[in-house]
Amino acid sequence: MRKMTQNTSWIIAILTIVVTFVVLFVALYANSVTVKVNQLNIRSGPSVTYSVKAKVKQGQRLQVITRKDNWIKVIYNHKTIGWVAAWLVTNNNIKKVTKLSEATIVLDPGHGGSDSGALSTTGQEEKTYTLIFAKLVAKKLREKGAKVIMTRDTDRTVALYQRPQLAASKAANAFVSFHFDSSDQANTASGFTCYYYHDGQSKVLAESVDHKLSNLKLTNRGSEFGNFLVIRDNSVPAILIEGGYINTDKDFKAIQSPTYQEKFASDVVAGLQTYFQNNH
Repeated sequence: MRKMTQNTSWIIAILTIVVTFVVLFVALYANSVTVKVNQLNIRSGPSVTYSVKAKVKQGQRLQVITRKDNWIKVIYNHKTIGWVAAWLVTNNNIKKVTKLSEATIVLDPGHGGSDSGALSTTGQEEKTYTLIFAKLVAKKLREKGAKVIMTRDTDRTVALYQRPQLAASKAANAFVSFHFDSSDQANTASGFTCYYYHDGQSKVLAESVDHKLSNLKLTNRGSEFGNFLVIRDNSVPAILIEGGYINTDKDFKAIQSPTYQEKFASDVVAGLQTYFQNNH
């Protein structure tokens, strides 16, 4: 009888330990987040202005300590404590689409407000033309049935981190940022470039759009890796297009041309359309 009681006590003790372990494991798992981008910066504070303490690869789980606005304080590898952008680690429940008409696309006219961007040789501001081009692309996308969200649709200041954050919060299927290049010396460079940061779908998107832009009269400099915050800190397929050199007179003449603007916008839309059609 005593032996049976001892065995029962042991079984109860073991079950208690197992149940406790399971409860703790579930609690820890539930209070953790998964890295959604190729490489995530863990920063010393809740802002992109803080220094980077560590870099974490896609798929890693981080334990959550607390949250502040759109930032999460986490523990990485049981020793590193820091802050990560919430929109880069939370599940966005992005719906996979194969038609442009089903897609939600965030368009980002670079610069704006107090940030003029680069200047032409005659003092024209980059921010003016990024908005012109983005609005034209938006119009053509909406005509195709796509849902378009603009990071700005007027001449106003928008913080860099807010742009990819908007794409995540809207569960966008693509993010396209519009810019115009500038060389150290005027009239020394020419052409357009499609940049991506993350391999995979972002790279595929850049290649698809770049291929359609190849008929523009400016030099196609191809699709390349680019370390820009709006595409680096983005959890959706994201590209940044430099549509020509604003301080090269030949390029700027094209940038100002309604014909170039129309062709550019149509080609971007065609590139997006091809991207979604091939997104099986």
